[in-house]
Amino acid sequence: MVNNLLIDTHAHSYDEQFSPDRIAMLERAWAAGIAQIWLPNCNSETIEGLLALADAYPDRCLPMMGLHPTYVKTDFENELAIVEDWLARRPFRLVGEIGLDFYWDLTFVEQQKEAFRFQLQLASKYQLPISIHCRSGATRSGQTRNAFTETADLIQAHGDTAQRGIFHCFTGTLDEAKRAVDLNFLLGIGGVVTFKNGGLDQVLPHIGLEHLVLETDAPYLAPVPHRGGRNESAYVGLVAQRVADLKRLPLAEVIQQTTQNARRLVTLQSIQA
Repeated sequence: MVNNLLIDTHAHSYDEQFSPDRIAMLERAWAAGIAQIWLPNCNSETIEGLLALADAYPDRCLPMMGLHPTYVKTDFENELAIVEDWLARRPFRLVGEIGLDFYWDLTFVEQQKEAFRFQLQLASKYQLPISIHCRSGATRSGQTRNAFTETADLIQAHGDTAQRGIFHCFTGTLDEAKRAVDLNFLLGIGGVVTFKNGGLDQVLPHIGLEHLVLETDAPYLAPVPHRGGRNESAYVGLVAQRVADLKRLPLAEVIQQTTQNARRLVTLQSIQA
């Protein structure tokens, strides 16, 4: 493994699942060649832990700020006010994770859309990229409601042609991957790429490496052979290897290019002082 070159662009390293061994987990990541871990926020309750890590490892743990769609409930306007306040108070590298989730509950879909639009405006205001969560789900009639399509439509309607970011945990179709690329977004590839029926084997061979970044979504979605267990950033190398296999490229090339893609995403944006 190339030392200190990999970037995990999405990991909840502050999660309580890491409470017993967080420092050891991070040490394993550094030893595995992870240069940076990008930390998405979920809601007001996760901010303290997220910022503690970002402050303890300022060059390695990069903080995001946003309201995750599954936390959009009746109090979502108060949550958005907290997000807005934090973005004005200190630097963040991305607005995230934000988006639409139709998998667990469709009760607050319109509120999710309102929250997403508001956070797109914040991202434009601070010239920050965004980390997008979009997960489809079934309606009461049993039909699938496509979160990717509705998310992409909202991005286009926002009209900020400078908007960039990552479709985190991308597991969509080739047509969806192409649309994300056309919107100038990167695809965040995680442990699902190692799953036998994950579907990305039909997509990634047709998408240029310059459009991909790597992630774990730790502690969730651990790659094979750790599937079913707790995920952690040290495993991002397994994701890189599977991408290399699918694209028939040297592992070193995948690591170098995806890291370059990630670094370019945050360095091209204006980070507020």
